[in-house]
Amino acid sequence: MALKVETILLVIVFGAILLGGNIKIVDGKVCQFICNGAYMTCPSSGDEHLNPACNCCFASTGCTIYKADGTPICTAT
Repeated sequence: MALKVETILLVIVFGAILLGGNIKIVDGKVCQFICNGAYMTCPSSGDEHLNPACNCCFASTGCTIYKADGTPICTAT
């Protein structure tokens, strides 16, 4: 009996969670707790520098996370 790819992925994700991995499922996306942003901006706050979310997986839609030198890392979708 062949296992589906989805089943295998689900087992891996839940295994990582149970073993204390830095993984969380947010809005159907598998997100890692890799935090490397210095600040973020969001459409609702204009150019104001906000405390960054851990990564774009956890940020509100349209928010962009930046490195300390101003280089954008990602924009949340």
